[in-house]
Amino acid sequence: MLSSPFIRRFLPAVLLTLLGLGAASFLAPREIVEVNDHLTGFPDSDATAHLLRPNVLSGLCLIPALAALYYAMVRALDRYLIRQFLGGFMLCFVSLLAIWFISDLTNNIGDFRESGNTFSLMGKYYLAAFPRFFVDYAPYGLLLGMLYSLGKLSRGQEIVSMIQTGRGVARLILPLIIMGALIGIICLGFNYRWAPASAGYQDALMGQATDGSLSKARNVVYSEDGENRLWLVGSFPYEYHRGEPLKNVIIRSFTKEGKPEWRMKAETAEWDRETNDWKFSGVERWDLTKLFDGEILPHFEEELPDPLIVNGWPETPWQLIKPGLRAEQLGIPGLYSWLVQNRKSEWGNKRRFLTQWHYRWAQPGICLAIVLLAAPLGIVFSRRGAAGGIALAVFLCIGMLFSSTVFLALGESGYLSPVWAAWGTNVLATVLALVLIQRRLVGRPIYQTLRKLFPS
Repeated sequence: MLSSPFIRRFLPAVLLTLLGLGAASFLAPREIVEVNDHLTGFPDSDATAHLLRPNVLSGLCLIPALAALYYAMVRALDRYLIRQFLGGFMLCFVSLLAIWFISDLTNNIGDFRESGNTFSLMGKYYLAAFPRFFVDYAPYGLLLGMLYSLGKLSRGQEIVSMIQTGRGVARLILPLIIMGALIGIICLGFNYRWAPASAGYQDALMGQATDGSLSKARNVVYSEDGENRLWLVGSFPYEYHRGEPLKNVIIRSFTKEGKPEWRMKAETAEWDRETNDWKFSGVERWDLTKLFDGEILPHFEEELPDPLIVNGWPETPWQLIKPGLRAEQLGIPGLYSWLVQNRKSEWGNKRRFLTQWHYRWAQPGICLAIVLLAAPLGIVFSRRGAAGGIALAVFLCIGMLFSSTVFLALGESGYLSPVWAAWGTNVLATVLALVLIQRRLVGRPIYQTLRKLFPS
């Protein structure tokens, strides 16, 4: 029969596993429907990358259980360090969340009220915002949580006592590194699809609050090679893949010689997935064929049917929206599919999409780099406190944020390789962290090392 302490140690892991499986069973089928719907509209997308989305989402639901299992398997001293660290991380992360929420709500409360359904819109908006918030602010929560917990332990001389038991600094911070790596994995999972997409969905929701339309993209221009048609779509509904009509559509047709043939304006345009027909409502069309035959003004066509149904056009809403998609709002599957589809294209800014693709993988690594940076700065053996280490850590993280922004801009503009643009900040931060840890391991003051980097 299992002992009571053994049950108590592993019970949280079991409960979190059951909760994770329940959440996965609820979320994964809905994600499968979304993936199948996406692949129907974008048959040229990379199916493998998109089909992994339900698996990634299910894995995210089980990461807390994995952390609880690791917590149950380590020794008592490691569990004590993990508790101190998680307590500090949750305190700092929730504080950042509260500050961000109050600031964002203050800026947007007027728009929420204009929507006529304030609380429903707020719920959708902030629920959609959480993945992006977690990815952006988890590193800062890690930094503050590490400095808070390690500073507290240092002030109580507990760090010194732990080292006197025979543990080195590297072994001491190992469980904290693993916790930081798990938080980084959560960021990677969110970065796979949901964090980048949440920014676009938030913008769409705010557009709905101000003008009543939930738009995924606006003012999108599309031209299909060989079809001699130019589309201008004023507003793409966010759920266009479910049959919602496109709004404020203008289509120009040209002859094979490139001369204008006709111009059509429609209030809405709907695409029938079963018949591949386009149905235009509120249509106005002008005949442009006689403009070059002595006619000064185009001929306005009257008595057009409403709705006007057109068949035989190969364009689909999924194809029309492609030029309006922003690299910053695409996840890993979307960026990879775009790069594959446009590898021979000359019109697209491939560097921007390639840099963002690498950045999706590199950004979660910031969590691990910050843990490595904060550990030697938060551990203090003297009585003067950790104020200097905290100030230095904050300064270094501001530098990392600046470095990341500059590197991305250089990569997207072509002045730096996309790989280095995405991973450069991680490499610099990791090298600096390893230097600081080495100084801490040998017992040398960190501040003297950093002062040598600056001229006197």
